[in-house]
Parts: sequence; structure tokens; C-alpha cells
Amino acid sequence: MMGAMRFRHELSYDAPPEAVYAMLADPDFRRMSAEAMQVISADVQLDRGDDGFTLVIDQQQNTRDLPAFTRTFAGESTHVIQREEWRSTSGGTLVIESPGKPVATSGTIRLEPSARGTTEVVELDITVKVPLIGGRLEKLMAQKVAEGMDVERSVGVSWLEEH
Repeated sequence: MMGAMRFRHELSYDAPPEAVYAMLADPDFRRMSAEAMQVISADVQLDRGDDGFTLVIDQQQNTRDLPAFTRTFAGESTHVIQREEWRSTSGGTLVIESPGKPVATSGTIRLEPSARGTTEVVELDITVKVPLIGGRLEKLMAQKVAEGMDVERSVGVSWLEEH
């Protein structure tokens, strides 16, 4: 059996880490990002703690743009639960679940100061347990996760300019 696919994606913001963290900890920003990703529905729950926050986005995603062979597994839409646990303003964990699907995605998010502002670094292990095509599905999932993060970054750039 093969191991998980390693995934790394970086997003740059022209704002200090404190501003990027405040944005990521804002449920309105998360709702705007989900809307920009054109999800069917998204329930955003964000609970702030003393040193961080916990985020759960329970969403229904459209699968129209997926290749036909993947819809056998995903269906016309798919249920996705994104969980983030930020224990500090500099980073936390990320888990993406698809209940009932043979998929496991987990890893870390961190905010790093950069010359221009902040780099958000997301590192994940993506596993799809489907014989013969699991590797192809992992690559496709990594692509979709990166595309979603890029949309969130686009919303974030505007958000940071306005706030």
C-alpha cells in the first residue's frame, strides 16, 4: 500500500501576520471565501479562544467540474468538512474530511513573516484509498485544494485592502 501524497502550497499577502491571522479568524471572511468558491452551501462555525480559534466549515461542494471517472465516487455533489485548530496566531492544524468517502487529508497551516508581509504555508498529507486510481485521485484532490486556497487568497487580498 502506498503512503500519503505530500502537499505544500504557499500563499503570499502584502500584510503583516497579525492582519492575516485576524482575517482568517473572521467568520465573515470565511463565508465570503466559500461563496467565491461557489460551494452549494457552507455552514461556518468559528469559536475564539484565548490563544487561537477553532473553525469548522461544513459544506456541500459541486462536482460538475470534476472528470467523469471521479463522479462515480463523489456523486453530483460532495459533503466536505474543513476543521482548523489554531493554537496560536502563527499556526495550527487543518483536517479536511469527506464523510463516507475513502479520503483522509490532514496537516498544518502556519503564517510566516516575509519581506512583503506574510506567507501562509499549508502542508498536508492526502490519502485516497481506492485501488488502482487512488494516486490519480490524490493528485486531483491536491489540485482542487490548491485552487480553493487560491480563491481564498484572492478574497483575502481584497479583504485586507478594505479592512
